[in-house]
Amino acid sequence: MSAPTALPSFAALRLQVGSRVRAGWARVRASWGLILQASAAAGIAYGISLHVFGHEMPFFAPVAAWVALGFGRDRSVRRVAELAGGVAIGVAAGDLVVHVIGSGLWQLALVLAVSALIGRFLDRGALLTTQAGVQAIVIVGLPQIGGGPVGRWVDAVVGGLVALAFALLTPTDPRRHPRTLARAAVEELAGVLDALARGLRTRSVEDVEAALLTGRASQPALDEWRESARSAAELVRLAPAHRRHRGELDRLVVESVLLDRAMRNARVLARRSVAAVDEGHVAPGLPRLADVVGEVGRGTDDLALALGSGRDPHPARVRLLEVAATLDPHTLAPADWQTQSLALLLRSLVVDLLEAAGCDPGAARTALPEL
Repeated sequence: MSAPTALPSFAALRLQVGSRVRAGWARVRASWGLILQASAAAGIAYGISLHVFGHEMPFFAPVAAWVALGFGRDRSVRRVAELAGGVAIGVAAGDLVVHVIGSGLWQLALVLAVSALIGRFLDRGALLTTQAGVQAIVIVGLPQIGGGPVGRWVDAVVGGLVALAFALLTPTDPRRHPRTLARAAVEELAGVLDALARGLRTRSVEDVEAALLTGRASQPALDEWRESARSAAELVRLAPAHRRHRGELDRLVVESVLLDRAMRNARVLARRSVAAVDEGHVAPGLPRLADVVGEVGRGTDDLALALGSGRDPHPARVRLLEVAATLDPHTLAPADWQTQSLALLLRSLVVDLLEAAGCDPGAARTALPEL
């Protein structure tokens, strides 16, 4: 029996890079609007300090706006106010110390301690204290930046106020980012299944190994989706305005775990398929199994569309239930133990997908034929 040949290193690298590029574009699609808003806020703050207040180098106006608004999903007024206030406190404390006792090692340590203590006195949140310390360090460490003691503080206040205005006028939907990442991650799984079905149908070791490598390279996309969903779910628990979205975000957290499990099962299935498609083996049931894997891939595509839009994944659920009913290894591949073993692995994957599509765990298992 000949050993399966590994994909050339260039092909493997291409698959890994492709997976990372797709994940990167998913992050861009989820964040581009927030980044443009924060960039516009920084530009407006710079313009106000430059043209309205006449400051020649209003460095801290765009810094305060960008830091306070950022491009994250949490743009609650409280969070933005904490960040903006921290910048203003740090700039004011740093300016005062530099003006009175100059700059240096012990002055920097002093102003950092004072800024942090003021931040802790004013608010229990860590964001305000952290930003107060950072901006104080900048002021003392680089005292030449900006337009004088009062000017730099005014710039910081202008930037913070612009950020607050943007936070109030451009509310964000905490579901958008997790939805985008969910669709991208589930589409990666669909791509793995499509490549695997093609490899099983043509008995191509290269296609099956490509499916395996794509599955391995897609793990960061799944991890990022899970972390994003958890972060958004925690956010809505603290933000009364978004609590109506809590149910969907909690489901996305559960679905991210189920899809991670499904991807792991898909990788095991692909790894076991390498030997089955080797020319030294006789596995007459592979073409039929390939059709079933392809149908699971189409159901996964339906699931990706539903998760990305927030719709009920009914079409995916129906398709996957139909596939589950056909997964009797003995009927699917009579007298072909290799294909039967692959069908058993596929059953676990389909159960995970059914649960992610809204099936009760018991109903998902009941949909499978008894062994």
